[in-house]
Amino acid sequence: MNTFSNAFRAEVVRMARKELKPELQGMRKAITSHRSEIAALKREVKGLTSQLKAAQRQTKVARAVSPSPQPIVSKRATREDFVFAPEILTQMRNALGATQLQMASLLAVTPLSYSRWEKGQAHPRAKQLAKIEEVVRMGPVKANKKIRQAAKV
Repeated sequence: MNTFSNAFRAEVVRMARKELKPELQGMRKAITSHRSEIAALKREVKGLTSQLKAAQRQTKVARAVSPSPQPIVSKRATREDFVFAPEILTQMRNALGATQLQMASLLAVTPLSYSRWEKGQAHPRAKQLAKIEEVVRMGPVKANKKIRQAAKV
């Protein structure tokens, strides 16, 4: 009797699977299509996120680069009054009669970085802003002296 019950149980399970198979296939196809739709949506969200970050960076740079009516280049100005603008670098370089290469060595940066700052294509980091502020506040005599010292080395 035990053999008969095992065979009967196996047959019932086989018939149940056979009946459920078409339903399961439909569900599997639906799950596969849902997963591909989810993956496409994730890619779209990732793309939109990167576009948003790029737009935020551009607005941040545009705010920093937008020329002020008259950039602050005063020895007496306090630390809070210093505002970076590409025109400051150009004015300072012209006042010193220096080349971009000399100014880059004075600020201890690469000539490419200095050129990008002066053109407004990039914005210096906080550490470099402090150096720029220091050079602006030191005045032309000390700046020329430092340029000459850097040229000797």
